[in-house]
Amino acid sequence: MSDWFRIATRGAVVRRALGYAVVVGAILIAINHGDALLRGELGPTRAAKMLLTILVPYAVSTLSSVAAIRDSQPSPP
Repeated sequence: MSDWFRIATRGAVVRRALGYAVVVGAILIAINHGDALLRGELGPTRAAKMLLTILVPYAVSTLSSVAAIRDSQPSPP
């Protein structure tokens, strides 16, 4: 697990995940909450859901990056 966390917190992995989280998260927020935002309906519950909407692509990107990096490393004999 420490190896997984070490890879997940690498600068390149974090930057990539943040980039995807911003772009994909913004698209998902527009799709899922756009109509409510246009009506000015932004309460604490909706804000929390929007934050979770951004965290999902961050998590997916991080999981994928870590798996790809681990798969590309030579396995010990």
